[in-house]
Amino acid sequence: MLQPKHQKYRKQFRGSMRGNSLRGSQVAFGEYGLKAITRGWVSAKQIEAARKAISRHAQRGGKVWIKIFPDKPTTKKALGTRMGSGKGDIHEYVAVVTPGRILFEIAGVSYEVAQTAFARAAAKLPVKVKLVGGEIL
Repeated sequence: MLQPKHQKYRKQFRGSMRGNSLRGSQVAFGEYGLKAITRGWVSAKQIEAARKAISRHAQRGGKVWIKIFPDKPTTKKALGTRMGSGKGDIHEYVAVVTPGRILFEIAGVSYEVAQTAFARAAAKLPVKVKLVGGEIL
């Protein structure tokens, strides 16, 4: 799964997810893209599950780009731990997604294959998404 090799600080604040995505909001590499409509945290496990769903449906044809990276650590306290006594241990890494962000891109497949592949990937993601590029521009 995706996670950073090095980080300056081990733990981060939760932060806010205000505004819309300006960078990474256009299809840059592929023919079709999966664009986020809502905001949220997408975990490394969810990114990997969506990537597998896309590449398996495309029968490993075409090329898939992952345009987000989980670089934000989220913490979780152990089960049955009392309140207080500091912040918990790192549980997983997430990517902060704001509306307009392209999550995945695909090239070398037909529009119908891209549509169904992205529909399967959308079922694995916690944000609402839409297909962009190709015939629907």
